[in-house]
Amino acid sequence: MRTTTGRGLQPNVLGTFDTTVMAVAGSAPAYSLAATTAVLFGAVGLAGPAALLYCAIPMLGIVLAYARLGRIDVNAGAGYSWVGRTLHPFLGFLSGWALVVAATVFMVAGSLPAGALTLSLFDAGLAENTPLSAAVGFGWFLLMLLVVLGGARLTVRAQLLMSGVEMLILVGFVLAALLHRGHAVAFDWSWLGLGHFDGPAGFASGALIAAYYYWGWDVTSNLSEETRDSRRTAGLAALVGVGVVFLLFEAFTIAVNILLTAEQIEAGGAGVLAVLGQEIWPGVGGKLLIVAVLLSTIATLETTLIQVTRSLFAMGRDRTLPAALGTVHRRWNTPWVAIVAVGGAALLMFGAAAAAGSMGQILEHAVAAIGLQIAFYYGLAGIAAVVAYRGMLLGSVRNLLLGGVWPLLGSAFMFWAFAESLGELSTPSLVIGLGGLLVGVVPMIVYWRKGSSYYRPARLDAARALAAAEPFAPSSPRARRPDETLATDF
Repeated sequence: MRTTTGRGLQPNVLGTFDTTVMAVAGSAPAYSLAATTAVLFGAVGLAGPAALLYCAIPMLGIVLAYARLGRIDVNAGAGYSWVGRTLHPFLGFLSGWALVVAATVFMVAGSLPAGALTLSLFDAGLAENTPLSAAVGFGWFLLMLLVVLGGARLTVRAQLLMSGVEMLILVGFVLAALLHRGHAVAFDWSWLGLGHFDGPAGFASGALIAAYYYWGWDVTSNLSEETRDSRRTAGLAALVGVGVVFLLFEAFTIAVNILLTAEQIEAGGAGVLAVLGQEIWPGVGGKLLIVAVLLSTIATLETTLIQVTRSLFAMGRDRTLPAALGTVHRRWNTPWVAIVAVGGAALLMFGAAAAAGSMGQILEHAVAAIGLQIAFYYGLAGIAAVVAYRGMLLGSVRNLLLGGVWPLLGSAFMFWAFAESLGELSTPSLVIGLGGLLVGVVPMIVYWRKGSSYYRPARLDAARALAAAEPFAPSSPRARRPDETLATDF
């Protein structure tokens, strides 16, 4: 295998449509609904639609923060770079580390259902065999690992096929659910209110699970070094992607509340979407939605691999982790060492998962743990955006709202959900979530003592960065201040 160091990722590979598809696939609508609906129902009951709604509002603040930070610092490490250059390098490293841990845990949380779903297409009984599901799931994971190794163009082509079929099936079932006559209960507007939550802690638990639903759209930022006009494209694609999956999440969660009983939801577990499909279209619907979930699961494995390998690539390039991780393949322009390292770590975790027992328990613990890590690094990014643009926030009401208030609201919400949910989570979830973060302190201190230049950052300031990126002569009729440029671009 021919490799080289000192090379970057291949630029200008992805366009706006490609990146938007990646944002939607990153949030994995069908997989998120299948893996998390029963978990969300167990935590908040009929208030699932409200949890998704009230998490979407601050989540959009984080999307705006990513869009604005991406305009002034194009970096495959995304929050790892932004937080390190605005708040503190230690926080920046831990932000990147949180993404790496969350994504690595997801390799099991995502691949196990892929294996079980594949087996269920042939024999429903086989899906209950966790070791066999882990083996088949690892096969899908390995296939996606090879696709990601093959480069961004191959990755997008595979994504267009998988996500295209998934979206056609999901939209078709949304329309079918609207026309379906058999209702378990009638629609109730209170499902979108706050009355069904068990106090602030119950609301926080629901919000943390909802954050897991949305997680993944930020893959657009990790792909920024490979995207055309990425200073605008990455943020726009993320915004559109979150809007699309929000509508799908709300539609299907409401459909589950209406069409299925509590007993059906709890018994369905990770297969609740197949139960819904059978209710809407007996005999065929369940199988079709299983296909949609399988495609979504495989697609989001691909986007998650991109996130974790690009983050590790940025860390290796900065010498905050072994420099070999920053090595790019000469032919495919992909961080192949990081890809191989993730594959090795995932193999060990698959072995542990196969011996751990119930797939439902594994998913429940993993979702909660990943939710903690998501809340942590999203919250830091929201603060980083406000700090980076602090000199420009008072330039207009639009700047103050979109660049200050909304990202700060998103950040506060994420940290509040993080803190409030700690008392509600199981011991395995806390060990995975908090323990995974604490492990990152070791490499952080080691490479800080080695003198990595990452720990002596050039400060990130939006006014200077935008002026340098878009220099207009003062006499030109197109001349405009950096805050005016910002006002039209998020």
